[in-house]
Amino acid sequence: MPPKRAASTSKRKASPDDTDNEAPAVPKRAKASSASVARYSDQPTNKVLPVTISFPPKAENTLRFSTWNIAGLAASQKKGFKNYIEAEDPDILVLNETKVNDVPVDPALDARYPYAYWSISAKKTYAGTAILSKIEPLSVDKTLPGHPDPVSVKGRIITLEYTGCYVIATYVVNAGQNLKTLNEKNVWNTHFTTYIRALDKKKPVIWLGDLNVAPTEIEDLSNAKRNWNKTPGYTKDETEAFANILNPPESAPDSSKFVDVWRQRNPDTGHYTYFSYRFNCREKSLGWRLDMFVLSERIVDKVKMCEIRSEIYGASDHCPLMMDIDTSILEAGDSLSVAATTESS
Repeated sequence: MPPKRAASTSKRKASPDDTDNEAPAVPKRAKASSASVARYSDQPTNKVLPVTISFPPKAENTLRFSTWNIAGLAASQKKGFKNYIEAEDPDILVLNETKVNDVPVDPALDARYPYAYWSISAKKTYAGTAILSKIEPLSVDKTLPGHPDPVSVKGRIITLEYTGCYVIATYVVNAGQNLKTLNEKNVWNTHFTTYIRALDKKKPVIWLGDLNVAPTEIEDLSNAKRNWNKTPGYTKDETEAFANILNPPESAPDSSKFVDVWRQRNPDTGHYTYFSYRFNCREKSLGWRLDMFVLSERIVDKVKMCEIRSEIYGASDHCPLMMDIDTSILEAGDSLSVAATTESS
């Protein structure tokens, strides 16, 4: 059954979960600039999921990936979560901010995705990342090597290894209100940069999820000047760390480049993946592009499609992002589900 439509005039009060530093802050008197409205004017402004959801089928010989910050699995399931999953039917689905305390029991998800990996935060009802896959990986890891606080990493990263590539799902640390956890974010970025470069030296990488950064002021967030070095996700430290992964500095001469796929394919487009529930941000086009696919440069030509599912809003304050890529990225043996899986806790 499709989810019930919420009244368009209903208001949602901020709960503790809205202010736990897991999303960019929005000024109380937030206003949409004329440039923001013009840039985003061709995008939907619905506040609940459509009654009917359908997408074109994927092309032959492609794999479909989807990443979605669901802002709590339990809450999202009440607002149409499964309707999107059934319509998109990705081969590999990444979920962020699951807020689960145990591995969920969901027969429908289990039937669709026989290989399900949940990284659960040590803190109750907080963070959480999952990869649900139709394809069995060679190995699974839920750690960030070298990080000095492994407990804080729980719920934020999962890496699957396939014959032809690595898939890294992350729910990246947030710099926090008033940037109070920016130091923790910098520690994460330092170790993650080392990690993704090390994996890339072995085989190509597909990195996806809520990366909690707006890379540049050009089209990646509203009111960039007002937010610069004041709001989590758009500070000098965070944007430089992301830029140094895409284009390694001279101090890392042996590191290869990565590509922000959606931005490469839409260089001048201002579409966002996150809109706060507060202050009518969706209606005012006040958003951020936080959810991404970042690929090793040498495999970007295998991407066939990458789209923000802008109409899928209301089951979460984020919209899903999908990507179709040539099946050769995994190599033929990975589709047979015969590899023995090893898992790191």
